[in-house]
Amino acid sequence: MTTSLAIRDSSDGCTLPVRVHPGARRNAITGIHDGALKVSLTTPPTDGRANQALIAFLAGELRIPRARVTLLTGATSRSKSLRIAGLTAAQLRAALATLAPPAAE
Repeated sequence: MTTSLAIRDSSDGCTLPVRVHPGARRNAITGIHDGALKVSLTTPPTDGRANQALIAFLAGELRIPRARVTLLTGATSRSKSLRIAGLTAAQLRAALATLAPPAAE
């Protein structure tokens, strides 16, 4: 499932593309969309609250401090890019493989 994710290593961790569905019924990782991790959030996309909810949700799922997850691009878009500090692309793929449902592209 995670092999089709476009996760890239960077100098201080890795970069994860994310596709967000705000205003959903529950917070969940729902699959992959065009190489990006699909995440549903209950928080509406108002005043950056969905961005903060995304960071908190992914940090919690990955069991890492929120400070290690940074929004790089897409502050006002559903398509976002996150930096995950302290994890390699391989480590992140392994962690996501235990969390995410099977791909339904």
